[in-house]
Amino acid sequence: MPARASTAWDWTFQVDWAASDDAVRAAQRLRFDVFAGELGAQLQLDAMAARLDRDRFDPYCEHLLVWAVERAGRAPRQLAGTYRVLTPAGARQAGGLYAEQAFDLAPLAGLRSHMVELGRACVSPPWRSGGVILALWSALGQYMVRHRFDTMVGCASVALGDASALWHGVRHTHLARPAWQVRPRCALALADAAPMLLRAMPPLIKGYLRGGAKVLGPPSWDASFHTADLPIMMRMDELSARYRAQFLAR
Repeated sequence: MPARASTAWDWTFQVDWAASDDAVRAAQRLRFDVFAGELGAQLQLDAMAARLDRDRFDPYCEHLLVWAVERAGRAPRQLAGTYRVLTPAGARQAGGLYAEQAFDLAPLAGLRSHMVELGRACVSPPWRSGGVILALWSALGQYMVRHRFDTMVGCASVALGDASALWHGVRHTHLARPAWQVRPRCALALADAAPMLLRAMPPLIKGYLRGGAKVLGPPSWDASFHTADLPIMMRMDELSARYRAQFLAR
């Protein structure tokens, strides 16, 4: 992976949606580097051999890419971050949502016609700054408005050892209304633990919750990634004022 320049001021971010197989593979390579190389996820053998994080949902998803581009144009651009988005039409073609492998999402049936699933969010280590996340979220916000979607769901991963503290930290303050709560298919044995404070939570989860997201229920065990997956939902009409300005910024 190319090294980051010595100063961030020499670089800017360019956001686009993958329009070719090569662009999708670039996202899959970054995901592999982060999930398998950095976090130790055990992917399928063909994915490990190709050094690509890929699954059966990828062909039905839109892939959002954030590139770091050197202002002087001397160095090749670097893929800094990615998300994938599964629309209602894509979910029908795929036979469901990725999260349905881990959770019974029946309580969300009434939302699904205008609901997208976010997944595989990752940022390359040299670019883990607020700028990349803001670029990703701003593009997602514009996408939601453009296509008149109003709800985003997804699984946010946390280390197994942190799952109990995280759950106790969100269950009384950020839990969705009972009608929207879901059940994990592979429930974790959650121990008594001191509640994790918001400021100590993983950056992505902390960002979601500060933006107005709700937790849909207790986490599920992800055997492939050796993580606990927390089901999260964010509705556009519940975005905080601060995040509305950032999320929908052009």
